[in-house]
Amino acid sequence: MLWGRCRLSGSVVEVAVVLDTASTDMNSDHILDLDALDRAERNTQPYEYVVVPDFIREPALSLVQADYPRFGQPGSIPLSQLTYGPFFKRLIEALDGEVFERAISRKFHVELSGKPTMFTVRARCRASDGKIHTDSATKIITVLLYLNDATWPNEGGRLRILRSDRLDEFAAEVPPDGGTLLVFRRSDHSYHGHESYEGPRRAIQMNWVRSRLVVGREQFRHKISTMFKRMKV
Repeated sequence: MLWGRCRLSGSVVEVAVVLDTASTDMNSDHILDLDALDRAERNTQPYEYVVVPDFIREPALSLVQADYPRFGQPGSIPLSQLTYGPFFKRLIEALDGEVFERAISRKFHVELSGKPTMFTVRARCRASDGKIHTDSATKIITVLLYLNDATWPNEGGRLRILRSDRLDEFAAEVPPDGGTLLVFRRSDHSYHGHESYEGPRRAIQMNWVRSRLVVGREQFRHKISTMFKRMKV
């Protein structure tokens, strides 16, 4: 508890302020449930992927949701173009830290040390989003972290781990519930997509990529795309 003083109409009033240390001193151990990631099964068919529900712990989840960047346009927006609050910043720092990197390296048996990372953020989905793709060959690992409400109420917008380039041939369907983590290793057959949905859909996408040139090129591409989307809003 901290005490402070303020002056009201010539009188000095003492005010007690209670700080929640769990919310003001969050580090990666408070934010991310790394034990749950270690326990989660690494699926190998149709490609390598891991799903971890409730990967962000409370009260961190609510605090991060409140600090989520506020923007209206659809599409993937580079993190560098957004403003956000301190708890969202701490989440990004945790994802971009060595502890999470080592956990993903262990899970997927891949060396990520020294590999550049890239972040984009989504807030809204267009009806045309969710088309089937594998991600580009420049990406090594894709991380999707959903920051929606606790339970996703819609049929659309649930990402499918596909066995082929057909949306109805899927091995798993992942609802973007708040705090859910999906990680997969990119390959020539890492097909994924979702049924059409239009509306709010919050997600952080993080990638480990093969070179810093990829980061610069992709961020420039997203910057130009964002500029045109803002002109249309």
